[in-house]
Amino acid sequence: MSPTRRDLLLGSGAFFAWAAVPRLARAERRDPRLLVIVLRGALDGLAVVAPVGDPDWKKLRGDKALALDGTAPALPLDGFFALNPAMANFHRLYQASQATIVHAVATPYRERSHFDGQDVLESGLPKPGGADTGWLNRALAALEPGGPADPHNRQAFAVGPIAPLVVRGRAPVLAWVPPKLPPVGDETTNRLLDLYRHTDPTFARVLEERVGLAAIARAGGMTSEPSEERPTPQGGGIAQVRAYFADTGAAAAKFLAQPEGPRVGALAFDGWDTHVDEGIAKGRLANLLGALDGAIAAIETNMGEAWRETVVVLVTEFGRTARINGNDGTDHGTATVALLAGGALKGGRVVADWPGLAEANLYENRDLKPTTDLRAVLKGLLEDHLRADPRVLETAVFPNSVGAQPLRGLLA
Repeated sequence: MSPTRRDLLLGSGAFFAWAAVPRLARAERRDPRLLVIVLRGALDGLAVVAPVGDPDWKKLRGDKALALDGTAPALPLDGFFALNPAMANFHRLYQASQATIVHAVATPYRERSHFDGQDVLESGLPKPGGADTGWLNRALAALEPGGPADPHNRQAFAVGPIAPLVVRGRAPVLAWVPPKLPPVGDETTNRLLDLYRHTDPTFARVLEERVGLAAIARAGGMTSEPSEERPTPQGGGIAQVRAYFADTGAAAAKFLAQPEGPRVGALAFDGWDTHVDEGIAKGRLANLLGALDGAIAAIETNMGEAWRETVVVLVTEFGRTARINGNDGTDHGTATVALLAGGALKGGRVVADWPGLAEANLYENRDLKPTTDLRAVLKGLLEDHLRADPRVLETAVFPNSVGAQPLRGLLA
């Protein structure tokens, strides 16, 4: 994939990047890259990295619990945790010390609204609301102000019309969108409706009418159902979903790998809200994880030699319930996993202050209890990888985060 200027100017912002290179890192003869991938919809961390050594694991999930045996055995990690079998490439990176898992992690948010949870995740603030900039943009804007790495000394050549919160701010961004996007599914539409009913009732009514017209059209055979040509995050067309994830990851890597290209980027993948028929080992979630695994492989391949100085961090707004619900899915929860990949990592580890899954240890008797603040993970990466000022991280990038001390030792 070779994005043209026209692609960039028409892009609506699937991928955002900054042309900023930390001066201190350059002085150390390093050229670090950081790619942040937001998994929208709340990822079931227990289905991605299962605590197979916890005696209460199978009690919670029964025959839906990942195990080291059976028809779809999980991939062993460290004797206590095991990886979803759909993520064979991430497992390879883990074995090569190029992938790390942080488990039982969460933002400071303790409610279960997607919109508020994503607001906290992307703003870097301890609670939703009140922010019009994102932590990633503020971190880049603070790198060596006035120096050669100052983002103000670089002019972005394209800006998406609607940037996600994590990338909004004074550091200029360039934006690019793949030529083909998967159509918006019912899950995303319903979440948008819920948002606009509270913030813009007039627009919500218009959107509801549009949804109604689409339903009538489908009933009358005027549009096709999801197929291999019309992928949705909810199911159908998984081959196209895999291709979309991989193409987007490959394009991001090609930008970051260029000698004079950007060094920090962000993108988002939707579809992780698995209330019904989650399909942990075989089914919807397994397919999505396989697509995500393919995206990571595409990033590694297209980074080339720059992979050794790259960190990819995958985060989500919150986790899901420890127990399976009556619809063979999981509801909104609390703690989850953060996945890290890249040649710059000191990988091959699961970092976890494990809270246990006994009923008394669950958060509000339903969720995996958070024991690691996601801000600590992000602060550790920003400080050690990009050489961001720890004082700025604590005050401007993640305000009121003195209790979330940077997680050290993540880099090789």
